[in-house]
Amino acid sequence: MPSPLRILHLEDNPHDAELAQTVLQADAIECEVTRVETRADFLAAVEQGAFDLILADYSLPAFDGLAALDIAREKRPEAPFIFLSGTLGEEVAVESLKNGARDYVLKNRLERLALSVRRALRESEERTARQQAEQALRQSEEKHRSVLENIDEIVYFVEITVDSPFRGNAQFVSNRVEKIIGCKPSDFISDPDRWSSLIHPDDVPAVEAQTRTIYATGQAGTREYRMRDSKTGEYHWMEDRVSPRLDEAGRLVGIFGVARDITERKQRERELEAIATVSRALRTAQTRAEMLPVILDQLVTLLHAEGASLDMLDPISGDIVIELAHGAWAPVIGYRIPGGQALSAPVIATGQPYLNQDVRHEPRLAWPDLLGNIRAMAAVPLIAHDKTIGALWIGRAGEIADGEMRLLTAIADIAANAIYRAALHEQTEQRLERIAALHAIDSAISASLDLRVTLDVLLGQVTAQLRVDAADVLLLSPHTQTLEYAAGRGFRGNAITRSRVRLGEGHAGRAALERRIIHVPDRSAPGHAPARASLLADEGFIVYFGVPLIAKGRVKGVLGVFHRTPFTPDPEWLDFLETLAGQAAIAIDNAELFDCLQRSNVELALAYDATIEGWSRALDLRDRETEGHTQRVTEIAERLARAMSIGEADLVHIRRGALLHDIGKMGVPDSILLKPGSLTDDEWQVMRLHPALAYQMLSPIAYLRPALDIPFCHHEKWDGTGYPRGLQGEQIPLAARIFAVVDVWDALRSDRPYRKAWPEEKAREYIREQAGTHFDPKVVEVLLGMND
Repeated sequence: MPSPLRILHLEDNPHDAELAQTVLQADAIECEVTRVETRADFLAAVEQGAFDLILADYSLPAFDGLAALDIAREKRPEAPFIFLSGTLGEEVAVESLKNGARDYVLKNRLERLALSVRRALRESEERTARQQAEQALRQSEEKHRSVLENIDEIVYFVEITVDSPFRGNAQFVSNRVEKIIGCKPSDFISDPDRWSSLIHPDDVPAVEAQTRTIYATGQAGTREYRMRDSKTGEYHWMEDRVSPRLDEAGRLVGIFGVARDITERKQRERELEAIATVSRALRTAQTRAEMLPVILDQLVTLLHAEGASLDMLDPISGDIVIELAHGAWAPVIGYRIPGGQALSAPVIATGQPYLNQDVRHEPRLAWPDLLGNIRAMAAVPLIAHDKTIGALWIGRAGEIADGEMRLLTAIADIAANAIYRAALHEQTEQRLERIAALHAIDSAISASLDLRVTLDVLLGQVTAQLRVDAADVLLLSPHTQTLEYAAGRGFRGNAITRSRVRLGEGHAGRAALERRIIHVPDRSAPGHAPARASLLADEGFIVYFGVPLIAKGRVKGVLGVFHRTPFTPDPEWLDFLETLAGQAAIAIDNAELFDCLQRSNVELALAYDATIEGWSRALDLRDRETEGHTQRVTEIAERLARAMSIGEADLVHIRRGALLHDIGKMGVPDSILLKPGSLTDDEWQVMRLHPALAYQMLSPIAYLRPALDIPFCHHEKWDGTGYPRGLQGEQIPLAARIFAVVDVWDALRSDRPYRKAWPEEKAREYIREQAGTHFDPKVVEVLLGMND
């Protein structure tokens, strides 16, 4: 290795370039680095400088690594080219290696840089030596034999005869052949068929076709094939570069070849292709549930496994859960193994892989009966963001090679990050769903004060977001100190609706009394005899959570959730359960407040109406002549107003106005109001003041102001001759027009001290005559129609 090593570094980030140089120097590689950023600077440096090595980032603002590789191959083909990049996908890496790059190193794996540089320089030196050897051999085979014997490639020369062009007689084979495929050079010299007999049968047709092309064109060519090691029986991938030898007449007389072992390179290419295959397959999976089968399918296919499983760590319990399994291990999907007993536990705890080429005597195997033909087993940790989340396992009949362990580790890295990203995505979606659920509950609370509607929405969100089988709400009766059923969802029968639990009794009673969540992991376990056991007997519940509903420091009830299968909650689930319980408590408290307010308003309205009726009775008692008149006209006025399609809201004010129509007479002296004879003109002036007196008495009272139309205007006449203001026609409020007719009708139809009640027909005739003068004709028409 040259010292110092001259490096051309295509990098737009000075910090990254400096870091790479520091890493190399820390590994005892002295170097001089020339950094360039643009295409022009890179081209000028390549043309003018002599560099031992080229490093290049793959992605730059105005230039890319592949273009730089093309320039380097054209201008400085002897300089090894290594990609040092932060973004280099598997497919791009394979393409770059095929295009002539010696290696690639990710910026987050700089510990590989020194090893990659040394290997590239070594390969460059070997390539240079090989080229020199080829040239030397063409000049003089014997003169440079010692050079050929010291390189890593197999160098050979075969003489071709016209009779057997595909057999040939080996004239020279370098000693390297014994190290690579276990044969001595003399084996090939003595046996013309020895070379072809070691080629993998599947590769023979392609080799023959390539050889024909080389013979036919007379041009050098490269053949790739697998060759069997005669000692171990394993196959090595060989890259065989063949150059035809022609005589003076241009006839083929032999071939000169240089073959090198590319098994490691092929393995790396296979690993990259496998990783790219897994990555492509995972891109089609949208959720974690879709990803896991894809990972195991690819694992079984690529590594020819008889069994594969994905073991995940339960962070709450510490158990190992067999989340998914394929092949021979499929029957154990969903099983849980206590952390201390699981074979995966040390893999997850230490982050180190496990490899056993003969597991038949492994004492920690949980299911030895599922081995079948499996002899070798391997596991690698699933690590994402420095956190081990599980382990990936394979098992098969044959041994698991080191290269396959590397591939298993690479797939595990991809899988771990994919699972981690999917989990984050699903967690984000779940949180958004929960926020939407809280919004839906808030909307229900705001939109309706009907507690049944709100609790129905709440329980719908509880069962959906918490993935529970059933849920109920028990409300606390403060008088009886019992919890009574208010709402439920997910129950098979109706027995739950009869729930009545005293404070402190059963799980729900304890939750309310102790003001804390009660968790029952197994209701069927000894010692668990809930108060509602008979009501829940046919439900099949196993797990129960009871959460007290507390608002403003007071217990309002209990929210209960039920599971029919074993369930272990995580802290986030428990937090959301408490949040939902808080929403329920707010809803119940709001409903109770509204009920109290509604009752208070009704009681107040009843008190007002009772007061008004009391005033009315007081007036009747004062004026015996009109006793009972107020109640009668009030009833008739209400009936007439309804017949005229007046709304319920206005009917209330008409009723109150009718009851108080003569309230102004409270201000008229008894000497006038109770005078047995006719009133003088002056006395009539006083009597006619009672509508104005009514206005003065009632207008300051906001509650009675809408009822003023009748007390103030019921003596106005349609033709404008009434009092107190002389209003005419529709200037008179409708309520007063209605009451004016009713007041006269009742007066005519009632006995008075000074006359008997008029017959109905006479009263009807009078009312009809007064339509258009005293009364509103439309009101008269409706009144008379009512009495027909």
